[in-house]
Amino acid sequence: MSKRNAILASATRLFSRNGFQGTAMAELSTITGAATGTIFHHFKNKEDLFLQVLNEVKKNILDQFERHQQTRRDQKGLARVEAVIAFYLHLAGAMEDQFLILHRHFPYQMAETSPVCRSHLESIYTCLLDIFEEGIQQGMQDGSVAVDSPRKTAMVLFAMVDGIVRLNTYRVYDAGTLYDSLMVACRRLLAGGR
Repeated sequence: MSKRNAILASATRLFSRNGFQGTAMAELSTITGAATGTIFHHFKNKEDLFLQVLNEVKKNILDQFERHQQTRRDQKGLARVEAVIAFYLHLAGAMEDQFLILHRHFPYQMAETSPVCRSHLESIYTCLLDIFEEGIQQGMQDGSVAVDSPRKTAMVLFAMVDGIVRLNTYRVYDAGTLYDSLMVACRRLLAGGR
């Protein structure tokens, strides 16, 4: 692993656990064994480092979903949406630090003044909503889903699933114990009241 990648990996963990303000470059230097000057050789400042971390989070999550979607092309729409929900829950557990960064307040604060940060967040959420919507649209075509607005339904569905992931991420409630209830609620939503 290159020094830059080692810095990014350690910074991801620190930002996820300590937040932006609570992450000290001195601590990052100690953990990585890289002098502070080396860190700033690779990254202009702490904000630039965070933006690079967020970009890596974006790439990793979207790459994982792209690979997952390649294996689901032949499924009916409802089964595809259910598979996306299950994969989202799995990925949030497997990539806990990355999802914790997305669930913290500071990226959204930074997005108010940083177009780059805003772009990264929009890319992540737009792509995820698109994946949910594609399954819903496919289900509308094959008759396994009955809703009026695929995009609005995708947004409601995603908000519900992401909310459970947030509860799990912050150790408020175990997502696994809600899985069956979540799937029943999603099926009802996708059945359009049938």
